[in-house]
Amino acid sequence: MRIVIQRCKNAEVTVEGTVVGRIAEGLMILVGVTHEDTEKDAVFLADKAADLRIFEDEAGKMNHSVLEIGGAVLSVSQFTLYGDCRKGRRPNFMAAAKPEIAEGLYEAFNSRLRERGLTVETGRFGAMMDVSLTNWGPVTLIVDSRSE
Repeated sequence: MRIVIQRCKNAEVTVEGTVVGRIAEGLMILVGVTHEDTEKDAVFLADKAADLRIFEDEAGKMNHSVLEIGGAVLSVSQFTLYGDCRKGRRPNFMAAAKPEIAEGLYEAFNSRLRERGLTVETGRFGAMMDVSLTNWGPVTLIVDSRSE
């Protein structure tokens, strides 16, 4: 599994012009799933996102997690995180898990964040979505459950 975490001042996702998820301060997380992923990967990445110290303390140092600041999460499924652009001009998405597998692991990721005490808003799995956010910093991190 792979996630892109963006520290944000606010974020929202709309589907067909209707807002389906919105948060104030917190994390905007794009979530991609590949074939070998399991619930263990989902739990690992959810815990990593919840505990990452990327919010500033009084001294301006990144010392607080989203949990510590009382922030929320906007989680959006994103199969294109597994797009391979090494050859040609069109990305190859063969590494992305099939929707019937990916959706369950995406939900497991979100459930774990909620178990940790976070408010989690989501997009709509498989839908065409418009995502907007104010990236705070900017701070953007890519985290993969499988290091090579």
